[in-house]
Amino acid sequence: MNYDILISFAFATSALAIAPGPDNIYVLIQSITNGKSYGLATVCGLITGCIIHTTLLAFGVSAIIAANEHLFFGIKLLGAIYLLFLAFKVFKSDSQLDLESNIATKKSLKQLFVQGFFMNVLNPKVTIFFLAFFPGFLFSETMSTVWQFYILGGLFMLVSFVIFSSIALLAGQIKTYTLKHKNSGLFLKWLQIVVFVGIAVFILI
Repeated sequence: MNYDILISFAFATSALAIAPGPDNIYVLIQSITNGKSYGLATVCGLITGCIIHTTLLAFGVSAIIAANEHLFFGIKLLGAIYLLFLAFKVFKSDSQLDLESNIATKKSLKQLFVQGFFMNVLNPKVTIFFLAFFPGFLFSETMSTVWQFYILGGLFMLVSFVIFSSIALLAGQIKTYTLKHKNSGLFLKWLQIVVFVGIAVFILI
């Protein structure tokens, strides 16, 4: 078992969870407008949805690995290309974080949990991202690939939960900081680009 790969995976996940995206921005908006508990309910729904994507990945890709190693390399290659495409999209996007124009509709905690769950499960981009991200971080030559994908999925959910929950709990301070420091959006934009490119290179190497 290669623990260095797991540590690299955890760092990459941390950077991706911190960088602005539709999920953590939605959590931030819910927390700012409705309160921390509503942000946390959203986080729980989003993270729970990752179980579905991990399961699909674990059994689908594991079957491909068992059938054809060359096809698996093709998946990793396409994954690297997709991550470079995401980096390019971030590069072309606006670096400003607009938190003022987003107004979160008041919903119950249960409604937010369910909405977060389905936001994640029904988003095909999450499935594609998992397919691009996870295969390059398989860490053992002896352990079942199904178990490896579940371990990676569990680590991804744990790290994302800690960071997303921190965003929910510190929403007020984060909003104040981003309003005072206009360049924070630019820093986070380039953080995202570096992480996407870095993961793509890691997968290919």
